[in-house]
Amino acid sequence: MTTYILRRLLLMIPTLLGVMIVNFVIVQFAPGGPVERAIAQAAGVGSDVSARVSGTGAESTQASGMAESTGRYQGAQGLDPAFIAELEKQFGFDKPAHVRFFTMLWNYVRLDFGESFYRGMGVIDLIKDKLPVSLSLGLWTTLLVYLVSIPLGIRKAVRNGSKFDTWTSGIVVVGYAVPGFLFAVLLIVFFAGGSYLQIFPLRGLVSDNWETLSWGARILDYLWHITLPVIAMAIGGFAALTMLTKNAFLEEMSKLYVLTARAKGLEERRVLYGHVFRNAILVVVAGFPAAFISILFAGSLLIEVIFSLDGLGLLGFESILNRDYPVVFGSLFIFTLLGLVLNLVSDVAYTVIDPRIDFETREG
Repeated sequence: MTTYILRRLLLMIPTLLGVMIVNFVIVQFAPGGPVERAIAQAAGVGSDVSARVSGTGAESTQASGMAESTGRYQGAQGLDPAFIAELEKQFGFDKPAHVRFFTMLWNYVRLDFGESFYRGMGVIDLIKDKLPVSLSLGLWTTLLVYLVSIPLGIRKAVRNGSKFDTWTSGIVVVGYAVPGFLFAVLLIVFFAGGSYLQIFPLRGLVSDNWETLSWGARILDYLWHITLPVIAMAIGGFAALTMLTKNAFLEEMSKLYVLTARAKGLEERRVLYGHVFRNAILVVVAGFPAAFISILFAGSLLIEVIFSLDGLGLLGFESILNRDYPVVFGSLFIFTLLGLVLNLVSDVAYTVIDPRIDFETREG
């Protein structure tokens, strides 16, 4: 297993490099950019986005991915060429694209992710500041989905074809079909003072007086605020995991070793949880990293906006809109690396659950 882990760790390097190259090249063809935004503001036609021309410094060079031409920019007519050159230098576009890319990678190797163009903070500091919100949503949502879906999937497999199986399938399919943000709006309307009850707060992760509360009151206040966002995110995740669990157990229950165990007179509960569970749960374990990453980094954007939660989803969305490339590429690198590590953890979990699995033998 040690050899397999080392091999996977080494494979992370070309994978990371490939992801960064593909995204870097794609960004070259994206319209707009920090230099053009600054030019637009200087020309008096810019938007109200908080673009800050000065103070970005040389550290911004490492994450500059936009193919800004050092020659002519749209809307730059009439502006001093020296001013344009200074903008390019401040945002790091005074160097060729390949130089910027390799500079970015070298800084990432040294764990230097630079500073945001517009927020006046380092990329790592921004991620640390937003991470608690997204972690709260991701962890609680994943935990709720697994706590409900696994027992429900097992129950549906045991009672396959019954009325219980039919109506629960209808519910989970409807939950999967309706977008999570629509459930969020409905929850607000019914339970957050929209039109009916006002049981839960409408916005934020904690109350304004959270610092003055006791530890017990802080925990209750936090759970009070996180309830509706987590429910809204979890509803759509029940269907896939429930059906995956059901199908995995149905497949195992039809195998010969299960029939043999039943023929020996073993109790159905012992057959189910002593023999079937260990084999069927492998598929569910394999899907955990992908489910967690999806919920943590992709599924929370609209929920964060609706419930005014300032997390990683909102940070990434605003960074892309504002062409804040240090944040875009820095967060992409960190999250890709995290996803690769979680996939490796999933493979290791396979061997913990079922020692018969030997990745080194299969790879050999």
